[in-house]
Amino acid sequence: MSSTLIPVFEEQYRDLRPRAPIPPLDIRFRRFTSLNTTIRLREGCLHVRLSDLLEHAPDSVHHAIAHILLAKLYKKPIAPMHADRYRRHVSSEAVSRQAEHIRQTRGRKRILTPIGHHYDLDEVFESLNTRFFHGLLGRPTLTWSAHHARRMLGHYDAAHNTIVVSRVFDRTDTPRCAIEYLLYHEMLHLKHPVRVKAGRRCVHSREFQAEERLFPELDAAKAYLKRL
Repeated sequence: MSSTLIPVFEEQYRDLRPRAPIPPLDIRFRRFTSLNTTIRLREGCLHVRLSDLLEHAPDSVHHAIAHILLAKLYKKPIAPMHADRYRRHVSSEAVSRQAEHIRQTRGRKRILTPIGHHYDLDEVFESLNTRFFHGLLGRPTLTWSAHHARRMLGHYDAAHNTIVVSRVFDRTDTPRCAIEYLLYHEMLHLKHPVRVKAGRRCVHSREFQAEERLFPELDAAKAYLKRL
């Protein structure tokens, strides 16, 4: 248990709920695979779990974390000062580098196969690479997802250099343009990595968006994805 953070959470609790009694606090740092922070109210006790990457953060950042977690739990407005302070800390180059490192070393990526029943992701990647990237993109690990996910259709995991595509696309009635566009979008993340500007992560830069618009069947592909 982290007793040093209890006064920090108590101070922020008083600010947010001045007339409510402060419940017992159980605060612990955990070896998460990302910058996770959680708070739960169980049997009258507040259970807080924080990534060990945040253990040696400045005191002001600990106050920001306490404020944000408590405000979310009790549905209070989050003060912009605290939100900005936390965002700037986790987006800093040093913390981002540490977070990427623990994702690589602690996280495990479930890799299945790029060969589906109807589409071969390796083949689609090489076709797109030749058509749009002059064959210069190094091929990451490509895999179909374990489940037919409809909320996370595809994503590029930079820590494991892996592109995952939902199995919901691996069927006969999926138009080729839809799976090509989805993979093309993730390939652009390879070409245009996430950048940090003024404490904010820029995931889809202007260059990224400009190249995305070059996909010839963009409207038809997006219309299909929207129906999913």
